[in-house]
Amino acid sequence: MKKVPRLKKYELYLWLAPAFLVLNLLKDIVKGSSDFPYRAVNETWLVCYVTVINYRFFEHGLPGMSLKRFFRSFLLAVLFFFAYSLGFFLWRQLGVTLHIFTVLNKTMSLDDRIGALVGYSLSAIIFFGIIRHIVNHIKLKQSAQELRIASQQAELNYLKSQTNPHFLFNTLNNIYSLARDKSDLAPESILRLSKILRYMLYETSAPYTAIEQDLKIIDDYIALEKLRYDESLHINFSHDLEDRKQGITPLLLIPLVENAFKHGVSETRDRPFVNVFLTVKNRVLVFTVENSTGEPVESNVVKESIGLSNLRRQLELLYTDYNLDIQPGNYTFKAILKINLASHV
Repeated sequence: MKKVPRLKKYELYLWLAPAFLVLNLLKDIVKGSSDFPYRAVNETWLVCYVTVINYRFFEHGLPGMSLKRFFRSFLLAVLFFFAYSLGFFLWRQLGVTLHIFTVLNKTMSLDDRIGALVGYSLSAIIFFGIIRHIVNHIKLKQSAQELRIASQQAELNYLKSQTNPHFLFNTLNNIYSLARDKSDLAPESILRLSKILRYMLYETSAPYTAIEQDLKIIDDYIALEKLRYDESLHINFSHDLEDRKQGITPLLLIPLVENAFKHGVSETRDRPFVNVFLTVKNRVLVFTVENSTGEPVESNVVKESIGLSNLRRQLELLYTDYNLDIQPGNYTFKAILKINLASHV
């Protein structure tokens, strides 16, 4: 996930300064002041000061105030009070001395002038404070979202780190059985395993892969499993895809197929079978895996393997609209997975 660059603290105030200036200029325009050009220069001069003072107050002064450090907090409060009143007046006088600030009302008393500047400061504090609070709230939500996504990604990686070795362990056991029996099918099984490994290493790091790629891996895995059984095993693998390039999370479907062989066919003595059917229409995926089992329905208690439990958790993290239905039957077991692929989080 690409990290969104964050504004530095002072950059926020560089944006707020012209915004506050524009608001004050609009007020002068509404009043229809004939001396607007002078007022515009005056406002610019004053905004420069309140921007710096507000930056110091909100980013350095306010965070350092607390009841535990009452004396220090009191001194800071007094300091900023003078900065917003007398300091502001001195800044105005500096502008007058430098012929930057133009005195437009020469009849106003000193007290009224300082009072007007204090009122100006208060409006600036309210404006800068509210906008700063909104921006910080948005940043906090973004940070929480980034942490949530990072946490989910870490959990997904952990689930994959469990599922992939578990899958490989079962596959290697199959190859070991062939090698122990000195079967001529052992080299072919190793070749098919190498294809699956290549896919796992180079194609599963991305969040999406074309569904046709996962179908090839499922096909290779089924072919690899068939090497262990004789012709009594009946396998039907079919699919109806509206778009073979439709994106899907890599290796999301294979745990259901693996479960059908390891906990179904391998325990079936009479007429073992596996039926796999996949449809994708209008971005809705339906994946059905049905297999024979060695137990009647009364004792066929659903005990989820690592693959199935990890699959459930991955679905929770990846999609908002899905359903995994497990249907144990009389010497059969069916799993139906339905996913709205458009609901990927």
